[in-house]
Amino acid sequence: MQRKIITTADGSKTIQIEDWNEQYHSVHGAIQEANHVYIQHGLLFFISENQPALKEKISILEIGFGTGLNALLTILKAKELERQIDYVGVEAFPVASEEVSQLNYPSELKINEDIFKKLHDVSWEDKHQISKAFALTKQQKFFKDISEVNTFDIIYFDAFGARVQPELWTETIFKLMHRALKPKGVLTTYAAIGSVRRTLDSLGFDVEKLQGPPGKRHMIRAVKR
Repeated sequence: MQRKIITTADGSKTIQIEDWNEQYHSVHGAIQEANHVYIQHGLLFFISENQPALKEKISILEIGFGTGLNALLTILKAKELERQIDYVGVEAFPVASEEVSQLNYPSELKINEDIFKKLHDVSWEDKHQISKAFALTKQQKFFKDISEVNTFDIIYFDAFGARVQPELWTETIFKLMHRALKPKGVLTTYAAIGSVRRTLDSLGFDVEKLQGPPGKRHMIRAVKR
């Protein structure tokens, strides 16, 4: 499929799949969306609700590692908050190095590009200490093959939209998410589809429909009962 790098409304770039008219991030602002959905309503919400001790590692599963933007923002927030993060990013089709080199997140965030480059350069399937506060394991596999049980505190659910990949938004997939989360674990996603809200509720999540990021009315956050 044809892919190209585009600039979103906040100046940060993303990848567009032209055949699907689908982007890896919101055209209204890639960095803005990621901060709003995953950092504010995922990581910071979990910390505020659970008050984990500073010595406790927070475990995060990202569904759709993609460009590495969510992981990069999490590294920065972990350093700021002095929190230890154990991060697993699952991706069936890794982004090509030529595409990564065109993404401008370090310059937009005014940080050294080395840490972003390291996220993509480290090997798959192995655990790597990217920074003092952040360990990363990238797993190349399909979401249906996730098998962890009561492992993660937070899930960043950042799959492509149901319009183009409806099989990623099914009860089967969300059962795996429920199983992978610890009790009181948080799943956050940019989507706000009614069928997804109902599925999450039926599986044992307390579901909230929240204000979405710029350009989107709503999003979903779900907490495992």
